[in-house]
Amino acid sequence: MPLSLAPLAPTPDAPLSIEFDGIVPDRVAGLSIAAIGRLPVLADGVPRPLADLFVVAGDGGDGLIICDGDFSRVHRLAAGMCRGTMHVRGPVGRHAAEGMSGGTLTVDGDAGDWLAAALAGGIVRVAGNAGDNAAAALPGSRAGVSGGIVVIDGGVGSLAGARMRRGVLAIGGGCGAGAAFELLAGTVIVAGRVGPRSGMGMRRGSLVALSSQPELPPAFRRGAIWSPGFLPLLAGRLAAAGFRGASAGDGASAWGGAWQQWHGDLLAGGRGEVFHRPAR
Repeated sequence: MPLSLAPLAPTPDAPLSIEFDGIVPDRVAGLSIAAIGRLPVLADGVPRPLADLFVVAGDGGDGLIICDGDFSRVHRLAAGMCRGTMHVRGPVGRHAAEGMSGGTLTVDGDAGDWLAAALAGGIVRVAGNAGDNAAAALPGSRAGVSGGIVVIDGGVGSLAGARMRRGVLAIGGGCGAGAAFELLAGTVIVAGRVGPRSGMGMRRGSLVALSSQPELPPAFRRGAIWSPGFLPLLAGRLAAAGFRGASAGDGASAWGGAWQQWHGDLLAGGRGEVFHRPAR
């Protein structure tokens, strides 16, 4: 039976922010329901038992935690998770899946800023939108995501995929400015409109624009029109992960056919790649 968590009815003194560090499947496995309810969370910076703020039911023995309701004021949900599954039936706050190394996080609503920041592995799926810095590096870090797959059905804010060094970020809607900023490696896919200054500072890796040519910085050089072999393989991988945009582009579900390639950022070595469908 999965562990079920639901917010208690709000009161006038309800906390504005709850930090969920440590409430992950591997931590609760083997604990009684009473022991799980005593696990501490930070409510407006003050430690409080989990059961003071949430209805706690079921058990954690099967590696599944269901978060039922509005978790938009709950931050760092699934942070550091290494195995198991967390399913949020509603929105979630900032830093969800930060530093996650395994398992699956599914969010049925929107996610806040810093979704999957510093992700190292696992799968993150968001049915709604996400804020700024999705799958990006944490402040002060020279590198960000190092593995895993992040699938967002909606749009995201600025700096999506900033300083990624491995992994895949797939965005079903549009994105704000600075997507793939200082990308070190890995792949960022955007099905909708790509915001300005995309790819700025790219060293390696790929930015794939499914809908139209992105607005690139001046230090990008037009390359050849060709059919990259890795794109159909990537489409199949993302389709298995639930990315609806895997069937976008001329009806070619495998992303085959011709793509226009750009090389950049030339000011950072010029080994990054940007792909979009060529103009007709």
